[in-house]
Amino acid sequence: MTVLGSGVDLVENERMQEVLERWGGRFIEKVFLAEERRYCDSKVGSHRHYAARFAVKEAVAKAFGTGLGPHLGWTDIEVVRDKAGAPSARLNGKARKLADSRGVSKILVSLSHTRNYAVAHALLIGDEGSG
Repeated sequence: MTVLGSGVDLVENERMQEVLERWGGRFIEKVFLAEERRYCDSKVGSHRHYAARFAVKEAVAKAFGTGLGPHLGWTDIEVVRDKAGAPSARLNGKARKLADSRGVSKILVSLSHTRNYAVAHALLIGDEGSG
C-alpha cells in the first residue's frame, strides 16, 4: 500500500457563514448531501461544520489532482463518520469511478475547526500502478 495522493484545504469560517447567509439552501443543496446537511444543522455554529466538510471535499479533490469540476462534483464526495465518530470520505458517481481507475482503496481524512478556520487533509491510499 502506498500514498497515491495528498490534499489539504483551509476555509475561513466567517466566509462560509457569509455564503450560507447569502445563498442558503441553494448553496447547501448544491454542495452537501442530505446526511451531511443533517449533521451540520444539528450542531451549534453549523457554519463551522459546513466549512470543515467543504474543506474535506476540496482536500480530496486536490489529492486526486483534478480539483472540483468536470472530473469530480461536490456531491461525488461525501463526508461521513465511522462508528467512533472519525470522519472519512465516501465516494459516489464520478469520484468512485476515478478512484477505481487509479487503484485507490482507501481515503484517510483528518479535519479540524476553530473559531476562525476549518482545515482538512486527505490521503489517497492504494496499490501503486494498479490503475
